[in-house]
Amino acid sequence: MNYVDPSLKHVDFHTKSGLLSVTRTEDIYMMDFPSRKAIPCAKPTILEEALGVNVKATFQSRDLLVLLENESEVANLRPNLALLAKLKNFFAIIVTAKSSNCDFVSRFFAPNAGINEDPVTGSSHCTLIPFWSEKLQKKDMIAYQLSERGGTLICKDCGDRVSIGGEAVCYLIDNINI
Repeated sequence: MNYVDPSLKHVDFHTKSGLLSVTRTEDIYMMDFPSRKAIPCAKPTILEEALGVNVKATFQSRDLLVLLENESEVANLRPNLALLAKLKNFFAIIVTAKSSNCDFVSRFFAPNAGINEDPVTGSSHCTLIPFWSEKLQKKDMIAYQLSERGGTLICKDCGDRVSIGGEAVCYLIDNINI
């Protein structure tokens, strides 16, 4: 949007997961994704040992959503990634809690996909947004992913879709030869 045509405010990407629309307003990029509602599930037996904390509740969508008591527990996690990798029924482990500085915080671990911890994860918010929207009884929320790099996300529950946005950082400029 900045290099092909800097005047563009909207771009559609056709991806393996379907259409991904991106809209830019000033420095904020908003993306439209399908919503992934999580349902309550049994806590895997090794989960608390792998995370090193008591787990309040667990939920399943594509990923395992793990609810902790507070933001501090999420921030201070030092998970055993080898143990987390034994949880083969899930693509990733999303750990979350309510926040005192924004609506909710999270971290995202996917050791079976070669991602020890993702810095700021759009796909995890496809599950987090409907979960926290229902819990907090609000559609518009602000989230923070507590990875080492970290990032703030603007979140909106739109029913069967979610809107996820924030600032973007240029990662790569290159040419693609087709």
